[in-house]
Formats: sequence, structure tokens, C-alpha cells
Amino acid sequence: PFYRNLGKSGLRVSCLGLGNFKPLNKIRLSMAENLMTVAYENGVNLFDTAEVYASGRAEITLGNIIKKKGWRRSSFVITTKIYWGGQAETERGLSRKHIIEGLRGSLSRLQLDYVDIVFANRNDVNSPMEEIVRAMTFVINQGMAMYWGTSRWSAMEIMEAYSVARQFNLIPPVCEQAEYHYFQRDKVEVQLPELYHKIGVGAMTWSPLACGLITGKYSDGVPECSRAAMKGYQWLKERVNSEEGRRQLAKIKELHLLADRLGCTAAQLAIAWCLRSEGVSSVLLGVSNTDQLLENLGILSQMTPQTVTEMDALLGNKPHSKKESRA
Repeated sequence: PFYRNLGKSGLRVSCLGLGNFKPLNKIRLSMAENLMTVAYENGVNLFDTAEVYASGRAEITLGNIIKKKGWRRSSFVITTKIYWGGQAETERGLSRKHIIEGLRGSLSRLQLDYVDIVFANRNDVNSPMEEIVRAMTFVINQGMAMYWGTSRWSAMEIMEAYSVARQFNLIPPVCEQAEYHYFQRDKVEVQLPELYHKIGVGAMTWSPLACGLITGKYSDGVPECSRAAMKGYQWLKERVNSEEGRRQLAKIKELHLLADRLGCTAAQLAIAWCLRSEGVSSVLLGVSNTDQLLENLGILSQMTPQTVTEMDALLGNKPHSKKESRA
């Protein structure tokens, strides 16, 4: 099914979301508009951005496109992330002040009355949990957001937020945004399903292609025009060229053969693999052209248990849940 509930909330989101309003220098405005149009017309109803992307320009672009398209506001879901707002000490973090002011700034750039989900990006240990949960409850009660979620939080932090919400009769988070792909599995496959069952928190995952690593574009080194060759992406280049990176690229070659056998592309296989995981409500795609988008939208409808087993054997990094390790 193309739509899933976000965690155990009643919100229905498309299992694929569009999350790439970051490199606006690369994606020109008309391309961003084309991508959103193709996505929306193919049933994608989830668009993700953040106050920090392109210093706020990403939200402006997204807002302009939505306005121009004239789509019914009730027919799509907009999510944004709060943390890195500006240069001043009070313009970043998860203080009550920045959560409220940051979200107001986002809404003004997006030209919207509310976002559907506001995510708290946790690079911050300075704000007390109660303050964060109270501020998030406030913005929801004020009608500035419908739900709130967490981004890059540990399972323990999410559990703490939930406990604080229950203790003071506040609103708990419904979703965690987490990185998830073949080489980053533990959190989404072991920790988050437990939270999903206990407290109903779903997962919205990003980077299904591990920054392009999984498409095989780095198999013969780093191409000039790729992300790893861009300024500020030195870490990605180092990762590709490291010993670990070379081992991963060897596995990726084998996964390409498997994709060929299944009659799909490596990207389609990777995305279907992410969606098979319990508690994953939606996978955010970062695409730079409509061909990529259409390819990603044509994912494998069904991951058979045999395929999953074969992929696990090939990857050799399946994390063990606590239950299994106790046994």
C-alpha cells in the first residue's frame, strides 16, 4: 500500500516523501517545481524541509511552489525541522524561545498558517526535556503545527520525551527522523520498532541511497559532478575512498547483480528494502531530476522473505534485537 499511518497516529502519509530542498544551487527553481509536481501527481503527499536548508531559502522555494500550484492545503503534508535558525546564540537550539520563534520564521517563509509536523533536531543537550515538550505542545495548541516529532534523537531521549508528556499531560512525539540504509541499520531495525510498539512512535527515514553510494556512481572513483566532489562534502569523499568504503562498494556491486536479476534498479531495490522494515512510515527521497524521481517511485511492490534473507547474507551486518541475543 502506498499510504501508511505515521507511527500510530491517524495521519496518512505516502510511503515515499520528497525531502530534497537542500542544494538549491544545484536544483534550480523550475526543476524543484517539476519535481514537486511529478511527485504530487504520482500520489506523494509528504514534503520535508528545514529552517537550516540553504539558510531558509529552501522553505521560501517550497512555499512559492505550493502557492503557485494552488493545491488544496488539506491534500498534502509539510514537515520542517527546527534547530539551526540563525547566527545569534538565541537563534539555534531547542529553547522554548527558539522553537516558537523558529517555527514562526518557517511559517512566514513557507507562506503557510501551519506545518503538519515540526521536528526537533537534537544536536542540543542544553534544553531541558520538559521545556522542549511544553514548547512543542504549545505550538500544536496554537495551531502552528498538527504534530511534532524528533530528528536524530536516541531511543532513550524519545522515551524520556514520551514520559515527560505523559507525566504533565502534554503531547508526545509521533515520529523520529533517522538515517537508514544498507550500512546504517541498528537504530531503525532494533531500537525504533520497540518504541513503535511501546509508545507508537513511527520512523521517517532519510538517505536510503547512502548519499548516492548505493547507486554505484562511486564504483570507479569520485566523478567530477557528484556530491562527493562538492565543497563541504570532503567527509563523503573520504568515506568512499576508505577501506570500509571499498568493502561497501564491493557489496554494492553484488546488490546490483541481484537487482538485475529481480528486474529493478539498484535504487529501487534499496528503497523497497528500507520500506520493508517495521515501523517505517515513509522514506524521504533526495532526487535531483524527474528521471530519478520516477525511477524511485517505481519501487518493487513486494520484498519476498527470500530476497530479504539473501540481502542480509550478502550485507552480513544484520543487527540482533535484544530478544534474539537473550535467546
